[in-house]
Amino acid sequence: MPAVNSSRRVGRNSDRIFPKVPLASGRAFTEKASVTQLEETTPEAVIARIEAARSGVAHDGAIAFDGDGTLWSGDVGEDFFFAVVDRGDFRAPAVDALRRTARDAGVDDAGDGRALARALYDAYTAGAFPEERICEVITWSCAGWTRAEVDELARGVCADLAARLHPELAPIIAWARSHGVETLLVSASPREVVEAGADVVGIARDRVVAATARYGASGVMLADVVRPIPYGPGKVTGLRALLGDRPLYAAFGDNVFDVAMLNAAAVKVAVRPKARLVERAHEVPGLLRIARG
Repeated sequence: MPAVNSSRRVGRNSDRIFPKVPLASGRAFTEKASVTQLEETTPEAVIARIEAARSGVAHDGAIAFDGDGTLWSGDVGEDFFFAVVDRGDFRAPAVDALRRTARDAGVDDAGDGRALARALYDAYTAGAFPEERICEVITWSCAGWTRAEVDELARGVCADLAARLHPELAPIIAWARSHGVETLLVSASPREVVEAGADVVGIARDRVVAATARYGASGVMLADVVRPIPYGPGKVTGLRALLGDRPLYAAFGDNVFDVAMLNAAAVKVAVRPKARLVERAHEVPGLLRIARG
């Protein structure tokens, strides 16, 4: 199927939604000043730091990347969601769950599935519906679809993803592959579309941590997700489910909900960081900013 046009998508991977923290106090000003002095580094220097982190320990650790805004530009989860909105293919389980979710959140619950999905998304962009919850809604928005139908849509969403990859990370991924370093992809976007993105990057699907919808015995998606989803601290929960107690040599992220994952790593790298991460970089000691490719 054709690629989905993502040029009009603005939301989870943007700084538009939430206002920036005002510099009203001396403490805030100090934090902001320290952030602007983030050390910029190169892919080669990051590799050297990872090699140093590996020295003296068993070589069975991993490196982890956020997806949206980090490995690639844009947000494949939103692309996926709006592909469903554009089709208007909301089936009964999704419509019922959307209406119930809207009602519980005090959002207008009138209209069909498309209207409900847009109302919830608009409430989110207005700051009236939680970001983690919209990630869950996006993940089960295809409730009533078969797994094959969802996978087909996901492949179409990622059809143009190769052109959106951030080139500054390519040398690091290539180094990890050549040295047998496990590479993980951790994202709050739906598993099906993140796995399709992993195929483009060259990361194994079984090394993906993503928001995961539940499926019934018949292989049809339910309006439910496996919790916690990999958002904020949930990213570390998902990572540890794959990694166990093995070391996390490095983590790469672009936004504030990557803070917990970044802090779990020996080498912490911001990739084209959003303002919300920049403003809270003081919470991530040693955070580096990789130079743009």
